[in-house]
Amino acid sequence: EVQLVESGGGLVQAGGSLRLSCVVSGFTFDGFTFDDYAIGWFRQAPGKEREGVSCISGRDGSAYYVDSVKGRFTISADKARNTVYLQLSSLEPEDTAVYYCGARFRPSHFYYTDWIRYGMDFWGKGTPVTVSA
Repeated sequence: EVQLVESGGGLVQAGGSLRLSCVVSGFTFDGFTFDDYAIGWFRQAPGKEREGVSCISGRDGSAYYVDSVKGRFTISADKARNTVYLQLSSLEPEDTAVYYCGARFRPSHFYYTDWIRYGMDFWGKGTPVTVSA
């Protein structure tokens, strides 16, 4: 089974930066590769629902962002390390949340047009990010 492990969260002041990592494993058992997955980052703030942040195609590296993080967050993938990164910059207190990464198996042609609603098949346990004012 696919497993995802996040790391890199912590406490940072407003305006600061963090880099989150998501290591993906277990997906090669049946001959599948990183190309067969979309990897996304979601976050959940206290008392709020989980929301999508960014997503990347394992096949071609296309990246997608929600408006609230465009220009501040950058998603990238290192296939050799089976790792997806989320660089958080210009952090705001409103970015405080537990950040989760998820994997979607063989996303359809239309998946990336509405990836937040389609969601993920596998999830990590999350890494907390706290931004102080």
